Amino acid sequence: MTFVQQVSGASLSLPALEDAPRPSVTDQVFDLLQRHILSLDLPPGSKMSEVEVAQQMGVSRQPVRDAFYRLSKLGFLNIRPQRATTVSLISEAAVLRAKFIRTALEAETFARACETLTAPDLAALGQLIEQQADAVARDARSDFHALDDRFHREICERSGVGFAWDLIHESKAHMDRVRMLSLSTASQKMALQEHIRILDAITRRDSDAAIALLRQHLSRIRGLIDQIKAENHSWFMDDAP
Repeated sequence: MTFVQQVSGASLSLPALEDAPRPSVTDQVFDLLQRHILSLDLPPGSKMSEVEVAQQMGVSRQPVRDAFYRLSKLGFLNIRPQRATTVSLISEAAVLRAKFIRTALEAETFARACETLTAPDLAALGQLIEQQADAVARDARSDFHALDDRFHREICERSGVGFAWDLIHESKAHMDRVRMLSLSTASQKMALQEHIRILDAITRRDSDAAIALLRQHLSRIRGLIDQIKAENHSWFMDDAP
């Protein structure tokens, strides 16, 4: 069974979940829809039908409703009673707010990482960078995006502040869509080199360098917003600070 959503000329196919393994059906619906929103298979402004998603994916409406709610809490969906549910427009203000939160939390995390990460921790982060290099070589943008997030999440968790990544994750939905839109091969290579330098600074226990590299790593988001907004203005809210 296939769900096809026609939005602005885009065609989206999602698999049925009758025989899918656990995690829960809600988690599966959530993960699948989130991936398609991030990849812009469901671009900003797309209409979403709870009934149609449930029917075409072969599940009841409750897990779809729960998935929609979770997506709305992260800022991906606008749910309006008696009106169509839509994929939210990208909020420039929310992107910059997420950048501020992320910079503040990760700067403290990187300082802690320089003090506490062990040789096995550093080796594990090095393996993630190798996986990122492989994703760049394959131009696997979704894989690279996931590995990029995992690199930052692992630094938080291995530094004993996994909750910091939880807070970052809650605020970065709009930022993630900008990042996905900007993931050209060149930008992936740039991000990879920045990760290599960040890990080198942490390995050398140089917190000042690690934090400076983090700020440089996240500072590119402002230029990316301007570039993408110029090409796809209708995808953005009119809320520039």
